[in-house]
Amino acid sequence: MKKINLAISGCMGRMGQQLINSANKNKKFKITCLTENRMINKKISGIKPVLNSFNAFDKADVIIDFTVPSCTLEILKIAVRKKKKVVIGTTGFSKRQEDLIKRFSKKISILKAGNMSLGVNLLIYLTEIASKSLGKNFLSKIFEVHHKYKKDYPSGTALMLGEGIATGRNKGFYSIVGKKYLNKKSFPYGKKINFNSIRKGNAIGKHEVTFSSGKEIVTLNHESFDRALYSEGALVAAKWLSNKKSGLYSMRDVLNF
Repeated sequence: MKKINLAISGCMGRMGQQLINSANKNKKFKITCLTENRMINKKISGIKPVLNSFNAFDKADVIIDFTVPSCTLEILKIAVRKKKKVVIGTTGFSKRQEDLIKRFSKKISILKAGNMSLGVNLLIYLTEIASKSLGKNFLSKIFEVHHKYKKDYPSGTALMLGEGIATGRNKGFYSIVGKKYLNKKSFPYGKKINFNSIRKGNAIGKHEVTFSSGKEIVTLNHESFDRALYSEGALVAAKWLSNKKSGLYSMRDVLNF
């Protein structure tokens, strides 16, 4: 079986390092390119990291990107010209940037997910079902915890959970986004979806969706204990995307939820 040639951007980041470890253990992949936003004067797994450039991704079949929005868009511009497939794990995009990604997906295959975990994507699906089933008499809010180095909040996963609630209500997501709190001990329900993000220690990821009618509470949650589940999920996504035509896909497409 022919191996899938893989490029990993943001190779010195937490997820970049985890992706390298997971890809080296997976016989279906061969890492052909590592990129960073600065010069790195050493080899990693026998490969010298380079800056993102038009020629950097020549040998890659799929690019996996866990960086920051500005870098992701830079990579997508190159990928469109080189006709490369891209798996995006980056979070924190603005609505304008989300729209740009949709435009790029008309020319190349893109799989974008704020979280690559099977369990989290099941949680998002269950959130959508709960939102639809419980109806407008239940208010909802979302709580999440990540390590102290994570800059964006709410997390991409928390926003995906919010989109699940919005889909269940048959509402546009941005029309029902409420307040966004950071490091609050408690936070209220509202007519819109309120978010509370905790940034502390080395927490890998915890997400909780709560629905309340005032008479009862329904809670759905997920907690991650090993960062490898994200990198392994990204590799599953890359393999799935490797033979797909242009379009914008998600982990729900991969998992067939």
